[in-house]
Amino acid sequence: MSSLIGRDRATLWHPYAPASSTLPLWEVEAADGVALRLRDEQGRTHEVLDAMSSWWSVIHGYRNPVMDAAIRRQLSSFSHVMFGGLTHQPAVELAESLLAMAPAEPGRRLERVFLADSGSISVEVALKMAVQFQTAGGRPKRQRFLTIRGGYHGDTFAAMGVCDPVDGMHSSFPGLLARNVFAPRPPAAATVTTAAVAEWRAKVEELARLHSNELAAIIVEPMLQGAGGMFIYSAECVRTLRDIADHHGLLLILDEIATGFGRTGELFAAQHSGVAPDILCVGKALTGGYLTLAATLCTGEVARTVSAGEAGALLHGPTFMANPLACAAANASLGILATGAWRADVARVGAGLTTGLAPALKLDAVADVRIFGAVGVIELTDAVDVAAVTRAAVEHGVWVRPFRNLVYAMPPYISSDTDVGVMASAMVAAVEKTSKQRVAA
Repeated sequence: MSSLIGRDRATLWHPYAPASSTLPLWEVEAADGVALRLRDEQGRTHEVLDAMSSWWSVIHGYRNPVMDAAIRRQLSSFSHVMFGGLTHQPAVELAESLLAMAPAEPGRRLERVFLADSGSISVEVALKMAVQFQTAGGRPKRQRFLTIRGGYHGDTFAAMGVCDPVDGMHSSFPGLLARNVFAPRPPAAATVTTAAVAEWRAKVEELARLHSNELAAIIVEPMLQGAGGMFIYSAECVRTLRDIADHHGLLLILDEIATGFGRTGELFAAQHSGVAPDILCVGKALTGGYLTLAATLCTGEVARTVSAGEAGALLHGPTFMANPLACAAANASLGILATGAWRADVARVGAGLTTGLAPALKLDAVADVRIFGAVGVIELTDAVDVAAVTRAAVEHGVWVRPFRNLVYAMPPYISSDTDVGVMASAMVAAVEKTSKQRVAA
């Protein structure tokens, strides 16, 4: 066994795994561009392509020279200062850039940015913001949230409370999570009909009507639910939620932590629908995967109302809020996006995934294949064997991290056509191999 992996197994606890996990583990020896060099527990080296963008964040690739240079420049000045009573250029520039690129519609635009540590925290801030907004507006009983089934918004307590109540973690923390209101999942985009949307809308409207006096906001991932199942629904459903929120005096919170910064073919998934939220959560790709940073953006009305409330402030303040190194990385990442090349890259990656994953539909173990922007998903008929599929993909030169019944890819935007082809073929081959092994067993 690799000595480093042995030391890891003796001391560390990995996400979504027991402390003494038997799941396979690889040591990362190097990362460059789209490639990782891994060492396995037997000491063997594997050169693989990262189809995951390190949980959807490394959109510009590893060791990106623009990103590296930006962080070095900031490091030569200062790496961190508290954000209480102080400010700095990277934070101000980042806020200006985010507001300039954020979704907008006539009469509604985002005007304020609260910088947070991670995606989960940006959701916590958004939920606090919505409750404080309603309280300051004379509606203190409005402290619950309306959302849709199948969602995922993070692992902290308030965020868990708006995740799917069955497939999320509600059963593990009974009595501790807030009791929110869950509408049915919208119709799938691939099979959506006008009648299906109308039926779904009626159900959501009824829930909003029944609970409007206790609801602060609607919170959803627009068009693509990420860790809740890589489920794609239509832009019309996002517009419906905007209408319902407005009708009942609710805020609309859009969680674009997974979808923001080009992943779906627009800078933000909300832009497919022409909808602007009252509160927007972003993270993951914000810093190009270099450092942890997220942000919660809100309208001027939300900011003014909360600030005029009894508390006189938004009641949150992370120690590392607006960390200058992270802000510098985010500015560099947004600067790369500002060139506009990402749009063609995302379309190209999506086209490659469409072609490359199509053969999976011929496999008995596959229920569906779907593509949205630079996201490719193979949905299996049964739960995925994470260890077996991961090993099989590594053998074919690709790193994936499947979950539930999904084997999926969110490649870096810089992936070449050849890279994407290798990723897709490795995913199909891994599914085929492991499904045959399961049948044989």
